Amino acid sequence: MLDAFSMSIPFGETGGLVRGCLDLVSGRFPRFVFGASIGDLLPVFHFHDEPRDALEPKLRHLADNGYRSVTADEIAAFVRGDRALAPRAVALCFDDAWASVWTAAGPLLKEHGLTAIVYAIPARVSDAAGCRPRSVSETSSHAAGRPAPPPEHGPNLQAVPLDARPPGASDARAPGDKDASSAAAGSPFMTWPELRALQAAGIIDVQSHTRTHARIFTSGTVAGFVEPGYDATLLLARPQVGAEPLRFVGPDDLGAPLYEHRSRMSDGPRMRHTEKAHDACVRLVASEGGPAFFSRADWRRRLQSLADGFSAHATPESADEQQHAIDEELDRSRSELNGRLGTRTVNHVCLPWGVPGQKAAAALKRLGFATAFANRFAGVHAVRRGDHPHWLKRLPNRYIHRLPGRGRRWWFITPSSHRVTVGR
Repeated sequence: MLDAFSMSIPFGETGGLVRGCLDLVSGRFPRFVFGASIGDLLPVFHFHDEPRDALEPKLRHLADNGYRSVTADEIAAFVRGDRALAPRAVALCFDDAWASVWTAAGPLLKEHGLTAIVYAIPARVSDAAGCRPRSVSETSSHAAGRPAPPPEHGPNLQAVPLDARPPGASDARAPGDKDASSAAAGSPFMTWPELRALQAAGIIDVQSHTRTHARIFTSGTVAGFVEPGYDATLLLARPQVGAEPLRFVGPDDLGAPLYEHRSRMSDGPRMRHTEKAHDACVRLVASEGGPAFFSRADWRRRLQSLADGFSAHATPESADEQQHAIDEELDRSRSELNGRLGTRTVNHVCLPWGVPGQKAAAALKRLGFATAFANRFAGVHAVRRGDHPHWLKRLPNRYIHRLPGRGRRWWFITPSSHRVTVGR
């Protein structure tokens, strides 16, 4: 009976080269990518964990050519037709709130007189006594050979206390938080003080990337196991195996069974697997040498047999449970971010991997979110007046150099490393 609940992942939830080529031939890329003008579009670019040396030339291209960045509220007003945007307006989105936003992007944005929208995942944000030191010192615009930006475009980060807590900001830790200082020290994500400092300085506009950015098991059939080398799997692509406390599959779970998994925001219902299957497989591998276990010729057969013994205990969530879980991801993320930041401005969301299930779409409308970025087939990878506010689209940040201006890179001489893909 479990096979009835096994769902192949829809093509619409995949990205990569094939999806990018389809978008290309179907006219989904804005004309400025190929040398034309921007027209009446608002170009929106997304970043993730961007190193300083890759980010700086892109921000310099924007600043040198008079581009100005906008906030999530300004995007919403533009889509509704309530306001016109200044010429050469763009939006810069940093997904996940990686620590590099604090160490690299924040100083560079300030230097170039730009701002960014940071889509944060509150369940992944650690508390801390203060902000971590930056590994790279801030460089002044004057030293870089350009005039310093005017005050309204260059917020004073240094004037904001590193441990500043806005009036009304909650002191409660997110569920699962342990010792704040130790958690923050090794966290790959920004901490609450870092988010507050950059937001208070006017450098970032914090919005939601859902509460946990979870991938969930959606099948009862074993698709593989955690093997040596699993640490190369992207951190945010590792499936969730526990809710309270929040727990994800990790490299230390050698032998743990893996099943097909999809975004919590997809229409795939979660398949609940007993923790006994996970624990039994992990114990077997640990008892027989850990990584050395996988040098045995029969390792897969033994783990498969052990995991199959628990398959009858797997159960799918109900439609009501699925809808409740999706609502929680959206609504709790918004309330936790507003509570911890002491704001009321978090009312926009970027759906993880751009996956927009119908249940999530209904929840966005019911919960009153102003905008959502989601990667569906229809529409151009930019924002236009009159677009559906919950189906907005973006471009990977490598296309910033295609924007009109000095130093523009033309599509026919783009380096081979800049493949046509649609990133998540």
